[in-house]
Amino acid sequence: MKNKTILILLILLIFSGCVGTGSKGIFGTGVSIALDPRSIGTQIDDSVMQKNLSARLIIRDKNYLLSLNTKVLDGRIFLTGKIDDPEEKLQITKLAWETKGVRSVKNDIKIKESFNFKQSAKDLLITSQLRTALIFNKNIKAINYQIDTYKKKIFIYGISLTAEERKEVINEAKEILDVEDVVASIVLVEDLRIQKN
Repeated sequence: MKNKTILILLILLIFSGCVGTGSKGIFGTGVSIALDPRSIGTQIDDSVMQKNLSARLIIRDKNYLLSLNTKVLDGRIFLTGKIDDPEEKLQITKLAWETKGVRSVKNDIKIKESFNFKQSAKDLLITSQLRTALIFNKNIKAINYQIDTYKKKIFIYGISLTAEERKEVINEAKEILDVEDVVASIVLVEDLRIQKN
C-alpha cells in the first residue's frame, strides 16, 4: 500500500510538471512564460531541476511536501520552510547540491518551534502587504517574485529586469510595518546564463 501511495504521488508530481510552477501567472496558466526574462530552455531546465529535487525530497520524507518550498532560478536552488531537526537541514542541503545542473544552493530552512497563531497571522499579513505593493507598483514586474515571511523576516526570490527594480522591490519590503529583516535573493536579467532575445 505504501509503495502504491508513493507511486501515485510521483505520477501526480510528474503530470503536474507538464505545466511548470513558474507558468502560473496572475491571469492564469501560461502568462508568465511570456513575461519571464529567462529563455524557454532555461525555464524548462529550472522546472526539471525543481521537479527532480521535489520528488527526491518527497521520497526521503513525504512530510516535506507540505513543510518545504523549493525554487530554482537559472540553476540556483532556494530552499525555505520548517523542519524538526538541524541535521535534516544539512541533509536537505546535500540533496539539493546533488541535483544535476545546480549552480548554487541557498538554504533558508528554519527549525520548527511551537505553533504561534499570532506570529503566523502576522507573517501572512506581511507577505500579503508586500505582494499587493509589488502588484500596484508600475515599475515592478510582480509576477517575477516569490515571497516568504518567517518571524517578520521577508525572503524574496526572483528575477529583476534592472538594478533599479531590484532596489525598489527591497525598499517596498522594508517599508512594511513590523518587518525586522529583508533577505533578497534577486537575480538581475543580465546575470542570467541565457536570456531571451
